[in-house]
Amino acid sequence: MGFEQEAVSELYASVWGNRSTMQREFTRGAHGEQFVLRELSMKGTQTPSQLASALQASSGRISTVLSSLEKKGWVTRDIDSKDRRIIRVNLTDSGREQSHRMIEEMRSAICWIFSQMGERRTREFVDLVSEFTIYMSICHPGRPRPTAEQVREAFVERDKRVAEHMAAKRAEAERDQLPPAGGSLPPSLLRGDTSLVRGR
Repeated sequence: MGFEQEAVSELYASVWGNRSTMQREFTRGAHGEQFVLRELSMKGTQTPSQLASALQASSGRISTVLSSLEKKGWVTRDIDSKDRRIIRVNLTDSGREQSHRMIEEMRSAICWIFSQMGERRTREFVDLVSEFTIYMSICHPGRPRPTAEQVREAFVERDKRVAEHMAAKRAEAERDQLPPAGGSLPPSLLRGDTSLVRGR
C-alpha cells in the first residue's frame, strides 16, 4: 500500500468515519438555514433562485428552508415593487441577530480548538486544508485529472480570494477602532502603533 492509499484510509477512519457533533452542525449549516442566513447577511437582499444557485439546491429545497425561516420571523419574502413576478428575500432584525450569533458560536468553538493545537500547528493545518480543498475542487472522480495549468489557475484564484477576504477583515477592524465623532484616537494610534488596526 502506497502512502497515498494509507493516508486516505487513515483520513476516513479519523475524520470522515467519525464525525463529531460539531462537524455535523457545520455541515448542516452549509446546506440549510444557517447558510441562507449567512448569505443574506453578507450579500443583502436575494431572490430565491439566487439563494438556490449559491446553495446548489433545488428551488423546492430553498422554498422549504425559506418557509421555516419565515415562520421563525428571521426572513421576509416580499414581491418586487417593479416586477411582481420577482420575490425578494430579506433578513429581519431578529434574523440578522441570529445569523451573527450562529457565526460567533461556530467561530468561538473553532478558536478554542486552535488554542489547543497552538499557533504553529494551527497555521500549518490551515495551509494544508486550504491546499487540500483546492485540489478537491478541481479533481473529480471519474474525470481526467487536472492539468498543471488548471492547478496553477486554481491556486491563483484562491490567493486572490484570500487576499480580498483579509483586506475586508482589516478594513472592518479599522472601522471598529475609529473613535466616535468628536472623540479622540486611542493612545496606541497616537504613538503611531497601527498593529491593532492591521489585525496583527
